[in-house]
Amino acid sequence: MASIDGTAPRNAERRFYGLAALAAALIAFAGFARTYYLKDAFGSPELPGLVHLHGIVMTAWIVLFAVQAGLVAARRVDLHRKLGIAGAALAALVVIVGVATAIEGARRGVSPGPPPLVFLAIPLGGVLVFGLLVGAAIANRRRGDWHKRLMLVGALSVLTPAIARIPVDALQAGGIIAFFAITDLLVIACVAWDAARNRRLHPAFAWGGLFLVLSQAGTLAVAQTAAWQPVARWLVG
Repeated sequence: MASIDGTAPRNAERRFYGLAALAAALIAFAGFARTYYLKDAFGSPELPGLVHLHGIVMTAWIVLFAVQAGLVAARRVDLHRKLGIAGAALAALVVIVGVATAIEGARRGVSPGPPPLVFLAIPLGGVLVFGLLVGAAIANRRRGDWHKRLMLVGALSVLTPAIARIPVDALQAGGIIAFFAITDLLVIACVAWDAARNRRLHPAFAWGGLFLVLSQAGTLAVAQTAAWQPVARWLVG
């Protein structure tokens, strides 16, 4: 039975965001364990400096996201707000380093299947979508209900590269569509829990989730267009 002052429901919501952040961290680790975190154990090749920097920045972001969720669960909102300044700077760094890494990867011919210049649209689109979602969350930092939901969608949006590296044959056979689909299912699961608990679909989840799905479809469409090729060649230089 819920408490009269609503403490129990608020605690349940705090635990939910903490568990969501932990799940995001575990997915990131599972996806990049063989090629990054435990690469020596798996005999994976050495990584270029920029890729290693990208790994450090993304790891820092995932860890900070989990810490921030934990601070809210522990009712240390004061520390959460202070760390938010570092979080905003780190999010900007995620975008900058992510864009540079994607372009350098295309320059080196890195791609999971499609031609590198075609595939370049996928990581670029992903990191820009992350930046927009987190930017919207930061802009709504004084509206806690919007801030936490947009931040969660933003955090889940960058899990696609990790999902793409999880060594499950059925998942790998599905390719980029399957990787996007799993990302979307994670978002849908969070939205469904929130909507069931609050008996309504929060507009932050509605708009954030819709934006993520449409951006995925749009990125795939743009990548196949003739107009994208000269842009990609210009970016690669």
